[in-house]
Amino acid sequence: MQTHAGDTREQQSERTSQLPAPRLRPDPAPPALSGTFSSLRIRNYRLFAAGNLASNLGTWMQRIAQDWLVLVLSGHNPVALGIAAALQFAPTILLSLWAGVLADRLDKRKLLIGVQIGVAACALVLGVLDVTGLVEVWHVYILCFVVGVFFAIEVPVRQSFVAEIVGRSQVTNAIALNSTGFNLARVVGPAIAGLMIVLIGTGWLFLANAVLTLAVVGSLFRMRTAELHRTPKIPRQPGQLMAGLRYVRKRPDIMTVMVLVFFVSTFGMTFFVTLAVVAANVFGKDAAGYGVLSTALAVGTLAGALLAARRSSNGRPRTRLLLGAAFAFGVLEVVVGLMPTYTAFAIALFPVGLALMTFMTTANATVQLAVAPEMRGRVMGLYMLVFLGGNPVGAPMVGWMAHQWGARSPLYIGGSIAALTAVACGVFLVRRGGVKLPAPRWRRQRVLRRK
Repeated sequence: MQTHAGDTREQQSERTSQLPAPRLRPDPAPPALSGTFSSLRIRNYRLFAAGNLASNLGTWMQRIAQDWLVLVLSGHNPVALGIAAALQFAPTILLSLWAGVLADRLDKRKLLIGVQIGVAACALVLGVLDVTGLVEVWHVYILCFVVGVFFAIEVPVRQSFVAEIVGRSQVTNAIALNSTGFNLARVVGPAIAGLMIVLIGTGWLFLANAVLTLAVVGSLFRMRTAELHRTPKIPRQPGQLMAGLRYVRKRPDIMTVMVLVFFVSTFGMTFFVTLAVVAANVFGKDAAGYGVLSTALAVGTLAGALLAARRSSNGRPRTRLLLGAAFAFGVLEVVVGLMPTYTAFAIALFPVGLALMTFMTTANATVQLAVAPEMRGRVMGLYMLVFLGGNPVGAPMVGWMAHQWGARSPLYIGGSIAALTAVACGVFLVRRGGVKLPAPRWRRQRVLRRK
């Protein structure tokens, strides 16, 4: 602005007021989001979380209805339940690594849309067969396997897609909130299913799951793709699966997490299978008593997920927290096995669930943040294989232990193995320099005095 020497202060002020307003610089980017629910400030994640909650609710409702339908159709044969579970679980072992390759190669959002439409179609077919009275056990078996194929593809893709939705800074919080929604549905879904089966039968629950699954499809369609944190797609070429395995093998930090997850999930977490046996054979309770134990564990895992979401505001997950949670879970599992009364046993399951969920969310976030973005899909496919792949061995083994040495024995043995594995992994990482032990209090005080 030019001024004239002869202008008075009033004239200069008037001349200034006639000039166009200066253009303001845009506000600086807001600071990193913090808080228990910080990921929900991201529109795409709000859509994703809402759709996932609806889908998980429908999945738990269908799981209860499916088990009841198989029992009715098979004349209450428990072997039929085992066959249905095996058919739904087997594709995860066969396809999870390949699904990880697809996650790195293709558009994850579009892939999830296709998979969810397939899951909804299976629920719709089963619902129609059940409502019309045409359903037979072999129908359920076939649909269990098909749904298992879809889930085997969906889980690694969904796990790796979370980072594209929220960005690296919010991965830990988003994973914890996903676990919160899953466990909330785990508490509410079976309760709704139990009531609805009595009132309207199992068929309508399958149809309800089809509708709820389509809610996920709607949320994925409504996402703003320009706001996604895309990772570069890898071109199709031979050897991509082996490249992912070699990548993990060269990363001792990731390998250690995988080993820890395998032993905790295979030997520690499979005590879920014997909760019904403990309720019936140890404490003389019926199905309602078993439900109380399951609810106590689920409430503990829900609390653990919420605490993990709150803790995520402190930044990257710590390896010490991962090892400490695994060790605490193992010790608490042994303690649960020692509880003398039903009430004490149920109360002790709450901290077990809390420690377990702390370990699971920390392990998942640790792997996702440590891996290169272009490898995330393949590594998460391997992670899910490690997490679930030991169950075909662990679950029958737990049943055998309960039969041979009593219903409490899987708690003692599984908890001990989990705790000892955490100690062994901790020693390995300390020797490699991956974990720094806190200095003794007297040494910290001496350093402070020197300062």
